[in-house]
This record gives sequence, structure tokens and C-alpha cells, in this order.
Amino acid sequence: MRKTPGRVPEAAPSAREARPRAIGPYSVRVRRAALVTGVLMAAAACGGGGGGSSATPTPTTPATTPATTPPATSPTASPTRPVPPPSPTTTRPTTAQPASCVDRTYAAMTPAQRVGQLFMTAVSSTGMTSAEASALSRGRVGSVFLKGHTTAGTAAVKAITDKVRALATRVPGSSLGLLISTDQEGGQVQVLNGPGFSSIPAATTQGTWSTAVLQRNAATWASQLRAAGVNMNLAPVADTVPPDLVSVNAPIGQLDREYGTSPGPVATHSTAFLRGMRQSGVVATAKHFPGLGRVRGNTDFSAGVTDDTTTRTDPFLQPFRSAVQAGVPFVMVSSAIYTRIDPAHQAAFSPAVIGLLRGSLGFNGVVISDDLGQAVAVADHTPAQRAVDFIAAGGNVVLTVIPSDIAPMTSAVLSRMSASASFRNAVSDSVHRVLTAKSNAGVLTCG
Repeated sequence: MRKTPGRVPEAAPSAREARPRAIGPYSVRVRRAALVTGVLMAAAACGGGGGGSSATPTPTTPATTPATTPPATSPTASPTRPVPPPSPTTTRPTTAQPASCVDRTYAAMTPAQRVGQLFMTAVSSTGMTSAEASALSRGRVGSVFLKGHTTAGTAAVKAITDKVRALATRVPGSSLGLLISTDQEGGQVQVLNGPGFSSIPAATTQGTWSTAVLQRNAATWASQLRAAGVNMNLAPVADTVPPDLVSVNAPIGQLDREYGTSPGPVATHSTAFLRGMRQSGVVATAKHFPGLGRVRGNTDFSAGVTDDTTTRTDPFLQPFRSAVQAGVPFVMVSSAIYTRIDPAHQAAFSPAVIGLLRGSLGFNGVVISDDLGQAVAVADHTPAQRAVDFIAAGGNVVLTVIPSDIAPMTSAVLSRMSASASFRNAVSDSVHRVLTAKSNAGVLTCG
């Protein structure tokens, strides 16, 4: 996310788990009929077709297996008259399935707790301040990121993340933790340094390695993050900078953040990086959709940053498509304007841009914003407007580098929920996506 050296960003569809249908009375009655009618009715029983659950079980919900022991023969059935099976349209499940952990957690949360899951704000990598702690606890914030470079090493960072983790929202019946993130790309964008952390080379160097070597190294870097209590990385960069723009592209090219100057190598290497993160249990984030490789200005410091080239079918979307196909759980959307996709809105506030990610690319995970706090690109919106407009456009997690933004942002979201059914639905969808991502990452469990 960071587009400036030495600074962090200031600032599956998450569907509810599918549940297998319980075996209904249809199968039992067919078996009874077959036993009663004997040999003469065997053909009719076979011709009725086997009834069984067609639902596909999810990893968290085991499939139900029908009993193999035949039930007792009905004492009232006639041995000479077959008992016809009931119409499939009348079949009803006999047993209600338990709600998923995500659904149970959602149901047990207050509206304020649900909204808090849609926000990420900053904690200093050198020590959490009282203002930061207050913003996290009062806002029921679900995610944080560590900002500002530190050279203190793994143990010092772990002491901070332990304190942060203690502020996680308490939900009855669930263990709901925080996603604690940072910018650990490498080169000029590596927040955590010192004993226990490797010195990570820039993406321009990583792009010269084989994908196997990169994935193996990324897994090592991710294990170092885990040792420090960090379970999410706002990386990799999936932006492609054309050769003729490298020297003038402020957010990516000038900081050596690109894996290559054509979409193919960027796709293979950014995907190898995210796979390495996942291998060691760190949530990866592909950024900055639909790409900052063809702009000149840095949205952290410039207003009106515009891309007049990228289209809905652009080859430069390939790295993001590759990340989605590899199962990346988070995608960060940029704050630039893409005139050939939606000239009227910045990407973070554009239903067309986020719809492109959901539709054409098939992304079902969590859409997170770039910084909507201190970035100059969004300064013409109030903090409240930024949060509401991002969620209304289809975004899921609002990232702000300014902890004091959390109060007006969450208040605005709660207020809009009370006035708009469609917005309430958008919030519900977003919360389910976030809880699903946390469940997949082991940050949400149920007893």
C-alpha cells in the first residue's frame, strides 16, 4: 500500500458457508417400499432414482452420510400393492443444520461491533499510544496495521502486537481476533526491520529470481512476521509499470516496487510472493487494483491522479486476475481515477471499478481501500463521506491512517444503515466477507 519510502500507508464471494441438506423422508420411504414389495417391485424401486443431498460440503461443515442399515418394514404396507414415492417437491429436511461459525458470530454481534469489523487503522510500530488504543477499543475496530519504520526487531514488535491483540472485540460464543498487518514488501517499503527480520530486496530484484525461489523466500519472510505477531501483509504489489514510465511513475516505478515491466512476469512473481505468505500463515493483499503503473502522481500526496489508459479488458489486469485465481483473500483498490472505466469516480468510490473486480475477475474475497485518511487524493471528501461512499460502492474494509477518523466514520456508517435497506445489506455482506476471511485465517473460531 505504501507509495513513499519509509512510510506505511497512512492511513471465497464472501459467501456464507454452504450447508448440506439433511436426508429427508423420501429416501427412507423408497427403501421401505422396496423391502415390502419384494422381487416384483424391485424394478420400480430402482426406476425411482436414488435420492441424496446435492449440496457440496464446505471445509468447515462435514457432509452427512445416509444410514446403511435398512429401516423396519411398515406393518401396514400391502405386499401386492407398491407404495408410491412422494413427489420430490414435497421433500423436507428432517433436521436443521447448525449455523456456521461465521453466521453464529454475526448473529451474536451488536451493530456497532459489526461495523467495527469494516475498519483498519494505524498503530505505531514503535509502541501503541493511548489515543490509538482508545480508537481501537471504542470503535470495535477489527483490523490494524503497524505504521512507521522500526529497527527494534521481532521481540519488540511482538510486545506491541500482544497489547494490540488484547483489545480485540469480545463476542459471546466466539473467539474473534484482529488482523494485524504491515507493509513488508521489501526495498524501500519494509516497515519491520532489525533482529529476526531479513533485509528484503526490492521487487525489481525479486522479479529476477525464479518463482520457486521467490515463494520459498516469501514463506521465510512470512514466518518472521508471524513470530512478531503479524498475521497480514499489505503486499504484494501487482501493478505493472511500462518501461517508458518507470522513471516518472511516482508510486511504483520510482520506488522499485514493480516485479517487472510487462504483465506476465508481474503476474507470476506477485503470485509466487502471495503463495509464500500463505504457506507460512500470513494473509496477503494484492494491490492497487486496477493498477497504479500508468499514473505519474502519488495519491498519498497528489489530488486528481488519473489513468487514461486502463480498460475493463486491459492486459495489465493479468497480475490481479492471477492473484484472484490463486485465492488471494484481500485486494486493495486504489484512489486514482480510471477514465476508461469510470471517469466520474475515484476507484475507491466506483461501483464500476469494484464491480469489474467482482465480475470479470471473479473476486469473492475482501476489498480493502488504500488510505482514506491522510491521502491527499481523498481530501475533498469528509472522513464520513469516504467511509460511506466506499462501502456503498462495494468496498468492505476502510483503511485510515488517522485513528481519530474511526469515530466519525463508524458513526456515519451506522447512521446510513438506519436510513437505507440497501446500505444495510451492503454492510451485512461486507461483515460476512471479513468474518469469513478471519475464519479461513484462523482468527475466528467458535467453541
